[in-house]
Amino acid sequence: MKRITQITLTLLLAVICSVQAFADDVEFRASAPSQVIVGKPFQLTYSINQRAKDLRAPEFADFDYLAGPYTSQSSSTSFVNGKRTSTFTQTYTYTLMATKEGTFTLAPATITSDGQQYTSNGVRITVLPADEQPANNQTAQRSNSESAQTSNSAGAQTSSDNIFIRTIVTKTKVHEQEAILLSYKLYFAGVDVAQFTNNTKLPEFTGFLKQELEQGEIQTELEHYNGRNYQTAVLYRTLLYPQHSGDIKIDPASFEAVLRVQTRSQVRSIFDDFFGSYTNVTKVLTAPGATIHVDALPAGKPVSFSGGVGKFTMASSISSTDLKTNEAVTIKIDIKGTGNMKLLKTPAIDWPEGFEAYDPKVTNNFKTTASGVTGTKEIEYLAIPRASGDYVIPAVKYSYFDTQDNTYKTLTTPEYSLHITKGAGDSENTQAVVQNFVNKEDITQFGSDIRYIHTNSSLSEASSFSAASPLITFGSLEYWLCYLIPFVLAVILLVIFRKQIKENADAARVRYKKANKVAQKRLKTAKKLMVENNKSAFYEEIERAALSYLSDRLAIPTADLSKDTIAGILRSKGISNELIAQVTDVLSTAEFARYAPSADEQMQTLYDRTTEIINTLENQKL
Repeated sequence: MKRITQITLTLLLAVICSVQAFADDVEFRASAPSQVIVGKPFQLTYSINQRAKDLRAPEFADFDYLAGPYTSQSSSTSFVNGKRTSTFTQTYTYTLMATKEGTFTLAPATITSDGQQYTSNGVRITVLPADEQPANNQTAQRSNSESAQTSNSAGAQTSSDNIFIRTIVTKTKVHEQEAILLSYKLYFAGVDVAQFTNNTKLPEFTGFLKQELEQGEIQTELEHYNGRNYQTAVLYRTLLYPQHSGDIKIDPASFEAVLRVQTRSQVRSIFDDFFGSYTNVTKVLTAPGATIHVDALPAGKPVSFSGGVGKFTMASSISSTDLKTNEAVTIKIDIKGTGNMKLLKTPAIDWPEGFEAYDPKVTNNFKTTASGVTGTKEIEYLAIPRASGDYVIPAVKYSYFDTQDNTYKTLTTPEYSLHITKGAGDSENTQAVVQNFVNKEDITQFGSDIRYIHTNSSLSEASSFSAASPLITFGSLEYWLCYLIPFVLAVILLVIFRKQIKENADAARVRYKKANKVAQKRLKTAKKLMVENNKSAFYEEIERAALSYLSDRLAIPTADLSKDTIAGILRSKGISNELIAQVTDVLSTAEFARYAPSADEQMQTLYDRTTEIINTLENQKL
């Protein structure tokens, strides 16, 4: 009896779980267009994947109720690998019409299935105004024009009023390195677009660093523009970072769209007369250019400013403040925010003397959004104290230009006080030895380095032989020739190579003369990497080629290399602002592409631009 009771309870529990699982699988959803037009009907649909009844729809206070609900049911069964799968959908459809423009929200509906009530989602609908009606005379002119063009209806349907592309930029006045979102948006009405784009020609975006945003599948939506409602689609989006001040022009772009247009120019059958015939028409659409006014970053840059533009925060942490010698200490710094994240320089920590520091480990976690690159730059520093004592790790300062407040701001980490005790094997004078390790001399084994001179009778014999029979007699011709010949050869070589020796003594001039040769060698390597499609190594080699050439030609120490220094020296040597802008743009593009895997700068284009600039500078008197 007890066994039967257990089985009954188990079955009952299984049934309850099945019912609960069944209930969890019930989906009751509401759907409607996100955008509608005043005076045009649209459909609101409620669907549930189980048989249900007693639908209670919300009040349609902001819409005219035209018809419904119309009820329909659909079901399907499929067998996959011997497993039977069934689906069922019950649908309720209302026809509504908006009476005024604005944004409205329809409350959720409820329905009952198997005695349990379910609630749908709410629906948010934006109502756009109706198309503006043209004046009577314009209507008549348009009617006459359309009548006159009956034989060429394809051209009328594809006019610039019915389909065009806008160039949309989020800002037309920005600071250097401030992100701009540029979009090319297609507008069309009364036109059947079979294919959004075919051949696309984008501008070079000279003067900008660009980073394209992932497009995904092109979606269309309604937009009321200039008194008319259009279907719109964003064809291309990219972030632009201006690299120099002044007015930077963006050239027009062109797109090809394939349109499906109806024509009745020649009726071939009764079906053509009834349904109409269609043809595909390719139309070239030109997006206008734009001009961006770029302001230079204001004066008074902090010492710790390294080019960051945007909005950032900084936090730090340390692994431990109490250590022993030869134990590693780790400091982590996280820089978060939105801006030119991929161009942020890694700040340096001024470790105290006696610490063995290693190169920092940098982890970038970035995401590209319409407002710019956002994310976190995680930097991990590691050092090993070699001497005991109390030390202070100075605060790390990081400055950036805040595009919201238009001011420089400085982020600071706290100071860290470290107490280092002696570890295993530490001697009394460890600290002094570490502080003076450069001048340290190991003399503990000096005695073992002494080697005694052994006398040998054969040495005396050799000496006596040499004295008894000299090979060259003092004062003889052979004796003087041994001195004269090397002297004459030295004079000849000095005369021949005097100019070269003089030039080689000037290291800067040697680098100046070899600058082009070194650059061409690096460009040859870059071309090989381009053929191998090794993007990261290619951009790095291109950047090195340009920087090493400019360093050698302008006699700039490697440690002082920067775009501002290069531009200043070129300007002082009378180089045109246009050529200086091209040099700065190539350096910025290579640097950005090197650290931005998603950047889409074509390697061949950058290679040609770098080669052209080096050849141009080679012909200049620097």
